[in-house]
Amino acid sequence: MLTLTVVVRGLAAASLAVLPLTIPAPAHAAETLPLAEAVTSLPVDSESRDGYNRDAFRHWNTGDDPSDGCNTRAEVLLSEAVEPPLVEPGCRLTGGRWWSYYDQMWVTPASGLDIDHMVPLAESWDSGASAWTAQRREAYANDQGAETSLVAVTARSNRSKADQDPAEWLPPAAGVHCRYVAEWVATKLRWSLTADETEVTALREMAADCPDRTVTYELAP
Repeated sequence: MLTLTVVVRGLAAASLAVLPLTIPAPAHAAETLPLAEAVTSLPVDSESRDGYNRDAFRHWNTGDDPSDGCNTRAEVLLSEAVEPPLVEPGCRLTGGRWWSYYDQMWVTPASGLDIDHMVPLAESWDSGASAWTAQRREAYANDQGAETSLVAVTARSNRSKADQDPAEWLPPAAGVHCRYVAEWVATKLRWSLTADETEVTALREMAADCPDRTVTYELAP
């Protein structure tokens, strides 16, 4: 009987030792902060573009659903379409209608749109992504885990923005500046990216003009 008890206890202990390895890590809870407080949560550091290469961020990949035959760009377009396009073989999108909030314009067809990285790839490199693995940079460049990370906008507005931060560029539609700044801050917090002094100063000034705006973000896995 003693031998059996020891064996049973040994098996139970072994099961407990293995159990934590089979339980997935809990997802990070979303956090909501007033915009001004969210800005103060950004880690402040100098920026460097040394060694930057856009090819260090693989995109567009096969997207969230590799079985649908659409890449990340197409999946974002389908997700943000106000009037859904027809999806033809090879994930060719025909028709459809989109609202570009940067410049308050309706856009059709899909070829008139760019998918903007809310925090541009070059800016993310400057702000911490230079130290990431290639896999994490790919995850960042194709991030559909937060609605604000990638946004379909007119090609003209996206190319006007280029790699500039809010101290240097804001959407041409003044009425969306509070939204844009909140989404910028949310993306930086989601990916634990830093901001330089000039950027933070501009964000603080803008936050003061947006007292009712909040920032909701969830840390990237």
